[in-house]
This record gives sequence, structure tokens and C-alpha cells, in this order.
Amino acid sequence: MTDRAKVARIADHIFEAHRRRAPFERLRGELAPASLAEAYEVQDEVHRRFAAAGWGELGGHKIALTSKPIQELCGVDQPAGGAIFARTIHSSPATLRLGDFMHLGLEFELGVRLGQDLPAAGAPYTKDSVTPAVASCMPAFELIEDRGADYRDLDAASILTDKCWCGGVVIGPEVKDWQDLDLETTPVELLWNGELVDRGVTGAAMGHPFESLAWLANLLAARGCDMKAGELVITGSALKTRFPEAGDEITYRIAGLGEATVRIGP
Repeated sequence: MTDRAKVARIADHIFEAHRRRAPFERLRGELAPASLAEAYEVQDEVHRRFAAAGWGELGGHKIALTSKPIQELCGVDQPAGGAIFARTIHSSPATLRLGDFMHLGLEFELGVRLGQDLPAAGAPYTKDSVTPAVASCMPAFELIEDRGADYRDLDAASILTDKCWCGGVVIGPEVKDWQDLDLETTPVELLWNGELVDRGVTGAAMGHPFESLAWLANLLAARGCDMKAGELVITGSALKTRFPEAGDEITYRIAGLGEATVRIGP
């Protein structure tokens, strides 16, 4: 049985750390979740505290810890799921201020907009069974807010309780005619101040973006939650995380889906 008092205590600690703009620290001792299941309960409470503080409603979902190196770093063998506040979803081109974040990172993802519900009752989901629910696809940046974390001292439970480090997203134009693309091998490119700095494919995170979507739908279903038509889902980064500086302009392209651009202010 979940210890509701403990869950509330951890959530209060995390919310207060954000309010004070305190650096991220791994949860230890009495503040450490006893399991990933308890950590997700804490995440829910953290979201409720932010919503009550003026952040409003949630508008979608994210997946994190999709690559083996990051999983090994955090001592887990599975990804983690999180949510996106609707007020933090920005359309490209977007200008971001470093001062609005403690420590901003960028990840480079394929986003999808759901056109149908994925109810908990429909689980277990697979890549093929979630495909009809995808109304549109688009290039997307995830805005990582790691609060200046020490990457040598991390664990998955601490990350996912802290809003799964999601500071928002920037999305490119939504493309409804994506069905002819092979989203396992579709090329992606990253331009940094006009220079091509990285390449990859959309399937880099979990083999295919819709594998990520199915994983998230099953995670939520196991917790008795539905995914809703209209929600945005970002499916894991195709490229390594990068940390911008003031004055940078970054463009992320997905072949056949266009591009998204962010400009970084002080």
C-alpha cells in the first residue's frame, strides 16, 4: 500500500526546491521513493502542486531514459514516463530565455498528436495497435530542466518524480500525411548556428517512435490512466542532449516532416 503521507512529503520537498531554484539532488533516506511505482505517485502529486500554483492543465506525455547508456547511468533497465504542461508547449520558431530555466538542455524528438483515445482498457498496446491513433507527426525539441544536476549522481526515481525533467516542448508544423514515411529509418539533422552538427534517424530511441508511444500507453494503463485524443506525445530523443547558450539558434529537421527552430535569449 502506498504511504500517502510519505508521497506528499516528497512532493512538497520537490515543489519547494523548484520554488527556491535549488539545484537538483538525488532523493535519499526518508525522501527516497521505495519503488518506481511510488515514484510515479510522487510525480502525480508534484504535477498537482504545479497545477495549483498556476501552471494549469497537462497537455501531453513524454518518455525518458530510452537509451542503454543513460539507463546504465541511472541504474535502471527501462524507460521512464512523464507529462507535459499545456502552457509549456510552444510553436516553432520559438525564442527561449535561459533565465527562465535553472539549466536548459535540448533533446531532439518526433512528436505525435493523438487523434483517438488510447484507453487503459485497450492495453496491452503494440506499435501496430497505436498507429491508427496518430493524427499527425512533427519535429520537436524537448526542453530539459535538470536544475544543474550532477550527472555522476542520478537515479531514475529521483528524475521521474521531478516532472521527469520536462520544462516544455517546441513543436514544428504538424504533418497529417506521414503514413508513407518509414519512421524507423527516417533521417534527422541538427543545425547549430547554421552548422550541421549531428545526424541520426527517428528510430534511435526505441527502434521506432511508436514503440515509445505504445510503451507510454501501457505504463499509463497499468496505472489506470487513459491517453486522450488531442494530447501531444514526444517519443524520445534521436540525438544526444545538448546545452545551449545565449545567442544560439538551433534547427532540428526530420526528412518529410519539416523542421523546428529555437532561438536562445539571455
